[in-house]
Amino acid sequence: MPQYLVLIRPTRPEMLVTSTPEEDRVVGEHFDYLKCLAAEGIVLMAGRTLNDDPSSFGIIVFVADSEAAAARRMNEDPAVVAGVFRAELYPYRVALASSGILE
Repeated sequence: MPQYLVLIRPTRPEMLVTSTPEEDRVVGEHFDYLKCLAAEGIVLMAGRTLNDDPSSFGIIVFVADSEAAAARRMNEDPAVVAGVFRAELYPYRVALASSGILE
């Protein structure tokens, strides 16, 4: 199945240091969304950089039947819907992985 990478960045970089209760709630929903997709085998990996300046970003690597389906999945992310994160979609293919990372 085709793989895709989503690059996400906070729309308000200051939230990495001083988040609002609403941002915290939405980021929790985002995490739960990805956790469910990982349990279904759709999300292969997800994470973020640990810096808290405007260069910070996260990535999500997942599978989808098509680019259109991948775009729908990306746009259904609660943090994207709420405007807490902006997201960019890229066709992607994992070339190498440690044993077990894609299982």
